[in-house]
Amino acid sequence: MSPAQTALGPVARAGVGGQPRPGVSFEFSPPKTAEAEENLWAAIRRLESLAPTFVSVTYGAGGSTRDRTHRTVLRMLKETTLKPAAHLTCVEATRGEVDEVIRDYWASGIRHIVALRGDPPGQIGGVYTPRADGYRNATELTAGIKAIGDFEVSVGLYPHVHPESSGIDHDIDVLKAKIDAGATRAITQFFFDVDGFLRFMDRVRKAGVAIPISPGIMPVTNYAGLKKMSGPIGIELPGWLGNLFEGLDKDPETRRLIAASVASEMCARLAEEGFGDFHFYTLNRADLTYAICRILGVRETPPEPKEAAA
Repeated sequence: MSPAQTALGPVARAGVGGQPRPGVSFEFSPPKTAEAEENLWAAIRRLESLAPTFVSVTYGAGGSTRDRTHRTVLRMLKETTLKPAAHLTCVEATRGEVDEVIRDYWASGIRHIVALRGDPPGQIGGVYTPRADGYRNATELTAGIKAIGDFEVSVGLYPHVHPESSGIDHDIDVLKAKIDAGATRAITQFFFDVDGFLRFMDRVRKAGVAIPISPGIMPVTNYAGLKKMSGPIGIELPGWLGNLFEGLDKDPETRRLIAASVASEMCARLAEEGFGDFHFYTLNRADLTYAICRILGVRETPPEPKEAAA
């Protein structure tokens, strides 16, 4: 890196180019209304052109979105070039019920599942009580998935310490157990403390964890909603982030610009630290994620040329 480049910030340095194209993946939620479905598919179509490694579709607590998740994943499989991954949780379901969902996905051609323990219905961050006749946790669920089919299995990872954990060493032991059960990738919960995340990842890698780990990136524009979401799941929000959004409750356009700036700088710095995969929590919107991907060097993949007519 030249002296002139070192004087630039991480976003500007990313624009200089020369870095390999990172892998990106996108998370969507199944729509609840016809209007939401239209918005979702507009986002999917725009982000599809970036050729993500995969896209995932969330699964509501207790299987509350089971049918909508299944429909969305199958439509992606049939109508797009995307490789969809279906979320699956343990909550409020027997092993037999969960296994039925897994077999349905395999029969439908889905080969990637995001295995999560999940939260109690309506209680994000609430006390989790496993069913006696169900999978107790994501480790057991991963093993159950792999017993049914040779799926790619992604699992969750907290970027610092899980709120129910005794410490980082315990979290690493849990991640290793998931890998032993068949997990092939980990996706972190969203975060904003990059330095803390890098320290955490140093310990994870030094512990011998070698599978791909994708930082979870949430380009959020609603700080009040972010605080409400992050509190119950133990994600700390740095003071500087709140200061940036202060006084902008009635100024959505400025909030969007700030959100893009914050997420772009995070991603550009993580890329310089050697991270080659990013997972975006899109909130079913394409614009901010698309812009950040462009900064990372992810461009639209041009369509293959059509064969000349005989």
